[in-house]
Amino acid sequence: MANTAPVYARIDTGLKENAEGILAQLGISPSEAIKMLYSQIVLVKGMPFQSKLPEVNHFSAQGITKSEFDAELQKGIDSIKNGRTHSVEDVDRMLAEEFGI
Repeated sequence: MANTAPVYARIDTGLKENAEGILAQLGISPSEAIKMLYSQIVLVKGMPFQSKLPEVNHFSAQGITKSEFDAELQKGIDSIKNGRTHSVEDVDRMLAEEFGI
């Protein structure tokens, strides 16, 4: 048997269950996934993915109250009523500039 050493980590139960469910569908055990991660860390001499904070903090409906959500919707309704709208071409241009799409 190869010379092996245990790795212990404490992670959120839900995260563990979700990840292991996906791994099972892929036919990969948690131990194999950890070995793959460690192999990639050695290969690239760092984390095998980019880890950074998002550059822009866009509005998200998660974590806000109903009244805050209603206020955001009202802003949109007021914009439409006041004629502050954008053409499809304008929206495409803005998405291309901000997100590169």
